[in-house]
Amino acid sequence: MATNDPTKTYPLPKFHFEVDWGGTRIGFTEVSGLDFETEVIQYREGHYKLYHKTMQPGLTKYTNITLKRGTFLGDYEMYNLWLNTFLFQEADQSPAKKYRRDITIKLLDETHKAVITWTVANAWPTKVQSTDLKADANEVAIETMELAHEGLRIQI
Repeated sequence: MATNDPTKTYPLPKFHFEVDWGGTRIGFTEVSGLDFETEVIQYREGHYKLYHKTMQPGLTKYTNITLKRGTFLGDYEMYNLWLNTFLFQEADQSPAKKYRRDITIKLLDETHKAVITWTVANAWPTKVQSTDLKADANEVAIETMELAHEGLRIQI
C-alpha cells in the first residue's frame, strides 16, 4: 500500500538530537554506542532426540557510549565530573553514587519533538579525552567522553 505521507516515506535524519545530562542539557556533536547485545547460551541434554543444541538468551552486554562536543572556554563540567568520579570511587559509596547520572538521548523530528528516546541508567565516565592539537589544522577543538552504564531503555 503506497502512502503519500512524507514522514513515512523517508528515513529519519540523524543530525537533529538532544542529550539531557542528568538535568543539564549539554550540546554534543556526536553520540555513538547506543547498542546492546544478548549473549547466547547453548544447551543440549544427553538424551535429546535431535542432534543440535538449543539456544537460550543469556546476559546482556552494553557498549560504552561515546559523546563528542566542541571545547568551550570556561566549560569544564566533563573534566570535573571525571575527576570527582575517580577521587570518590575508593571512598564511601554515597559520594560516588552522586556522580552517576541517568542520561536521556532523543532523536528529534523537524518540529523538535522526540521520535526515539534512549534512557541510559547510572552512567559514569570511564575516559575523557582532550582534543588533539595540530598547527596547520582548520578544525574545531573536540573533546570526547566515554561512559559506562548499567542499562539502555529505548522508547519509540
